Amino acid sequence: MHALNRRGFLGLTAGLSIATLTGCGTTGAQTSAPSTPRAGGRLRAAFAGGGAKEVLDPHLANLFVEAARSKALYDKLADLGPDVSAQPRLAEKWEPDTTLTRWRITLRQATFHNGQPVRAEDVLASYARILDSNRAFRAKSSLALIDLANSRAVDDRTVEFALQRPFVEFPNVLAAFGAYIVPAGAEDFTAPVGSGPFSFVSFEPGKSVLLKRNAEYWEGAPHLDELEFVIANEESARTNALLGGQVEYAHDLTPTTARSHTGSDRLAIHRAPNSAVQAFAMKVDRPPFDNRDLREAMFLLADRPQLVESVLAGAGQVGNDLFGKGYQHYADDIPQRTRDLDKAKFLIRRAGAEGLTVKLDTSTAAAGMVEAATVFADQVKGSGLTIEVVTGNKDSYWADTLKNGSMSSFRSGAMPIETHVAQRLLSGSGTNVTKWARPEFDALYDRAVSTVEAGERSSVYRDMQRSLHAEGGYLMWGFADWIVGAAPNVGGISTAPANTLDWARFDKVWLG
Repeated sequence: MHALNRRGFLGLTAGLSIATLTGCGTTGAQTSAPSTPRAGGRLRAAFAGGGAKEVLDPHLANLFVEAARSKALYDKLADLGPDVSAQPRLAEKWEPDTTLTRWRITLRQATFHNGQPVRAEDVLASYARILDSNRAFRAKSSLALIDLANSRAVDDRTVEFALQRPFVEFPNVLAAFGAYIVPAGAEDFTAPVGSGPFSFVSFEPGKSVLLKRNAEYWEGAPHLDELEFVIANEESARTNALLGGQVEYAHDLTPTTARSHTGSDRLAIHRAPNSAVQAFAMKVDRPPFDNRDLREAMFLLADRPQLVESVLAGAGQVGNDLFGKGYQHYADDIPQRTRDLDKAKFLIRRAGAEGLTVKLDTSTAAAGMVEAATVFADQVKGSGLTIEVVTGNKDSYWADTLKNGSMSSFRSGAMPIETHVAQRLLSGSGTNVTKWARPEFDALYDRAVSTVEAGERSSVYRDMQRSLHAEGGYLMWGFADWIVGAAPNVGGISTAPANTLDWARFDKVWLG
């Protein structure tokens, strides 16, 4: 298997063979997907990759391709549903005690690919591995709430987790990105063993991974016989490989590509709404955005429909300066902000900011950010402010903007609203780019995560969002669709947000 790039694709179209792209060929891109699942075949899925240093250790997963492969090979105790609320997976059920500091997890009957049962010991060992202070696993911060020393295996199918404080949203922790369960003692992932719907066949780092159906999967065997992940780093290469019949699934297509192929009989476009928020982050702890009037002026200068149309090519919807549109606990009762140039000019004058030039840091670290910054700078003209767009180093961008500057481009994928708040909006949050720090807001969060009654808890989250909407530093202008392309004969592709359970859910996909 060779990684696909533009040169490789052009070579193929010139008649060169690709013996290494073997397996079940496309059965004709003009074939429509059957309405009922069919068994068999190999689906080849093209993703951007991470090069020759790629590994199959799920606790090191960071890229989309690594997340999709981990989902195919392994299971978590829980995962995120379409509204980004936690849904049981390897955990059959969970029950807190009255203090919300001890949670009993009942495991479903599931087996690893080597035939061994998934036990409480494997769960505790996996979490201990993630929490190892000498490692840099992404899920570590999410699991840090667990008091592992006082957690225990009650029996083979029951785990009792002790927490460091009351936390009603503990299922969100079980669903954390990368919190996969591996057999106790697992360290060698050259031929990994998981409990997921597919089992390992072969791996060439930076090139391909081949998996086969796990007929004993606890939720039922996949429809596909085989699943192959192939690497094509350029979006054009993924699209061309799909059009050329070399793959049946192409991940992360641009809105422009989607628009140009909508209605095509050569490929089908699948959109997952609300998958990524697009925003600008203003630091509220320093000039000039320590002035609330000026932050409100920025909110009112944004022409959100124009940003969605021009930056996302219409593949999204306007935002209202709050994270998680459509997710559990989202405050959809807050009126939508719209552009109001006159009021913005008044607020700029009141803030004493007429004639001010504001630097807007941006980067190619995430698609669309530079374009959005440029469009917004144009929208601000005539208000009394000037936006100077500064494009920084994409490799260090996120770390740089966390510390430096006063305004920056921002993008985030799906996660529970509780997780967004915990990671980005509390006084002690590690990725608090807006530097929002309000003791009364922290107190509301503590109240929310210790409130058992769901309606009352949702009410507290709405109070928090009203505060953020009025005074916060995130100008969240739009929610982008996540776009994948597939051969028309591929069925079962979900429209759930990226990073949720049903995104890249290949055990539910079939070939016609």
